[in-house]
Amino acid sequence: VQLQACGGGLVQARGSLRLSCAASRRTFSSHVMGWFRQAPGKEREFVAAIRWGGGRTYYADSVKGRFTVSRDNAKNTMYLQMNSLKPEDTAVYYCATDTGGYSENPSTFDWWGQGTEVTVSS
Repeated sequence: VQLQACGGGLVQARGSLRLSCAASRRTFSSHVMGWFRQAPGKEREFVAAIRWGGGRTYYADSVKGRFTVSRDNAKNTMYLQMNSLKPEDTAVYYCATDTGGYSENPSTFDWWGQGTEVTVSS
């Protein structure tokens, strides 16, 4: 399975961006798709995730109330709507699929996209 992430860019603080992650084939209802990010010099961290079947969502505390993860089953695409962006949100954002269910540990995710860079200026 190939994941293609896009939508990153340069935005001012308090601005918005929407990231997309398209899967090359059908995502099963048991799968969880997630967003992670990695800032320079830091470890990759969990941002948000969504269960493909049912649509239950999960968020890191740092993004709750500002970011919204969603999916379009017909398009096999996951989205991350990011509002009220802060300079500390600057990172490369990756999408990934976990075939084993919900986890915030990147090591359990099976397939990864190539990353899309988000830069938030102050």
